[in-house]
Amino acid sequence: MRIFNTMGRKLEEAKFDKEIKMYTCGPTVYNYVHIGNLRAFITYDLVKRYLKYKGFKVKHVMNITDIDDKTLRDSKKEKVPLYVFTSKYLNAFIEDLKKLKILMPDVISGATQNIEEMVQLIQILLDKGYAYVAEDGIYFSVEKFKDYGKLSQIDLKKLTKHRINSDEYDKENVSDFVLWKAWKPNEGDVFWNAEFTINGERRIIKGRPGWHIECSTIAMKYLGETIDIHMGGVDLIFPHHENEIAQSEAATGKQFVRYWIHNAHLLVNNQKMSKSLGNFFTLRDLESKGYNPLAFKLLVLKTHYRSLLNFTFDALAAAQKTLERLQGFYDSLNTVDGEGTNINDSIDSYRKKF
Repeated sequence: MRIFNTMGRKLEEAKFDKEIKMYTCGPTVYNYVHIGNLRAFITYDLVKRYLKYKGFKVKHVMNITDIDDKTLRDSKKEKVPLYVFTSKYLNAFIEDLKKLKILMPDVISGATQNIEEMVQLIQILLDKGYAYVAEDGIYFSVEKFKDYGKLSQIDLKKLTKHRINSDEYDKENVSDFVLWKAWKPNEGDVFWNAEFTINGERRIIKGRPGWHIECSTIAMKYLGETIDIHMGGVDLIFPHHENEIAQSEAATGKQFVRYWIHNAHLLVNNQKMSKSLGNFFTLRDLESKGYNPLAFKLLVLKTHYRSLLNFTFDALAAAQKTLERLQGFYDSLNTVDGEGTNINDSIDSYRKKF
């Protein structure tokens, strides 16, 4: 089996133990997941199903970002507690996965369920000199990690020309990223009193985790310090996955991920999807127009995962017709061996005969 590994940008002969440890980035639950995000989850499912078909046992872990600037902002806007707000969109996401017949991960874990473990990982980075404390939180110093940029192939010296994060922070270097954000009054009652040992002194820093630390923490908590496959959209390569590598490998001294698999973007009528252009769609939008969610899944699977996918409603309509023909053919097979025949048993039987 060969896998195109984003690390190195080349096809590699993949070697796995009987159980494959697989981690995938889940959504930020502040809204319904759009169809561009759903392409990533369909790709996860394709890879996972193929590995299982080949006889491997796959342990699959996915995070849920249920605490960040967007979830805080919009829960305040709706005047509901953060947990109530994020639960609504988490449940909607699970519904979408079921409609698309996507196999559920073995573990789906929210960031807020892993605060203690994140604090422990940040403490390790402080102890090893990779992290430092600023007035508004704790940061990872990318200059201390000599391999920074190896996934995205970005030169650290040129990082000042790139936008690292949309937020303004009191960091030492523009390329540094936040591990723990100090609480601000406008964040209300959403915070944790995290205890850190800094220069031999115990100190409470009231706040919340940064985005990147949650994935390293959840991946290593459930899968160990080195995982086999990590997947996500190409938009996550930098800075998110680059930062995951830095903080994980700085903490453990071990390779974090053996194979990185990234899917390309989804365009709508050859344009980037955005609400301002009126081409922003969720699975619910497609259903409201009379389309079967599985028609969208078929449309996604017809395009190679590393190629741009141009979504149009004409293409979706064609996929729906193909889906109906496939379903009709599948249904007709039930009559081949007589009434009451389980088609899957028949398929297994004919495969063995063949």
